[in-house]
Amino acid sequence: MTEEIVIKLGQDALRTTAMVAAPLLISTLIVGLAVSIFQALTQINEATLTFVPKMIIIGLIMVFAGPWMLDLLQNYTVTLFESISTIVRE
Repeated sequence: MTEEIVIKLGQDALRTTAMVAAPLLISTLIVGLAVSIFQALTQINEATLTFVPKMIIIGLIMVFAGPWMLDLLQNYTVTLFESISTIVRE
């Protein structure tokens, strides 16, 4: 196994992880920012106020983007398992 193969495997793993995590992270960032602006405007200092909207958004994102995320992980895993024989030989 050469250095190029190890680097490519690492890049593919990081790219797949970022693509799977991005919808959840971006949506919770936007909701958290909106709730924080609302709290600043109304001067409500409740720390737990952001949790409920974030959990609702995460649930919705998992329902709508979950199949795509699972398909992405499945494709990555199948590709990785199929390339094991060529990776070991090099």
